[in-house]
Amino acid sequence: MSMFKSSKFVSVVMSAALLAAGGGATAATPANAAKPSIVLVHGGFVDGSGWEGVYKILKKDGYDVTIVQNPTISLADDVAVTRRVIAAQPGPVVLVGHSYGGVVITEAGNDDKVTGLVYIAAFAPDKGESVNTLIKDPQPGAPVPPILPPQDGFLLLDKSKFAASFAADVNRDTAAFMANSQVPWGVDALGGAVSNPAWQSKPSWYLVATDDKMIPPPAQRLMSKRAGATVMETGGSHAVYVSKPNVVARLIEQAASNVKVFLAGPHARTISGQMFPINGDSKAAS
Repeated sequence: MSMFKSSKFVSVVMSAALLAAGGGATAATPANAAKPSIVLVHGGFVDGSGWEGVYKILKKDGYDVTIVQNPTISLADDVAVTRRVIAAQPGPVVLVGHSYGGVVITEAGNDDKVTGLVYIAAFAPDKGESVNTLIKDPQPGAPVPPILPPQDGFLLLDKSKFAASFAADVNRDTAAFMANSQVPWGVDALGGAVSNPAWQSKPSWYLVATDDKMIPPPAQRLMSKRAGATVMETGGSHAVYVSKPNVVARLIEQAASNVKVFLAGPHARTISGQMFPINGDSKAAS
């Protein structure tokens, strides 16, 4: 069943727990809690340059940040490119995906180096699901993305409708540039199915963009709930990572801080679900 069928919002708030061998609690300390590297994965129709604002904030705050330039031709290729970037990192990784990038991190996140997943207005598929299966039955009345008919196996958005559907809160010049610099999205990538969802075994965080016209907010809430993610909401378009880099960076940093416990020892782990405040215009799901 498509995640877009239901508009019901069910919020789950879990308490975060730090568990060590034998059931005792442990807390990360400066000596054993080095910052993880951050790897950013873009979605369809765009490239990694949209992460620039988020990148600058994270770098200023002392994080090692790498942006994946996935070709968006097939899921298998995008996962392979992302895994190569993960392998090049010096230690643990927090993997971040926007839109279709959420599919990529759901599969690539099974890498042993990955300690946490962050979804930014993204698809978070379950086993056997793809973008195609998640969007095949849109909820009545949901906005329809202005995707043009495929050409030679690739998709583009209608340039004249790009800003309204993808980047309504991005400044006009930037939105126009994004529309005119689109990366064709391979039809095969939309059909790529996840084999082993990393969110089933690793903590995850999810930012819902409440004004999204590409992935309806009700679908974002359902996917984040299913993943057991820490859920935050903010007003924003599908390009919230461009329009509100501070909100996005703060959530990534909260995730990075929470997963430091993985560095405390081989038996330590984190259970996701703790709600963290981001700033005045974002809110915890409730």
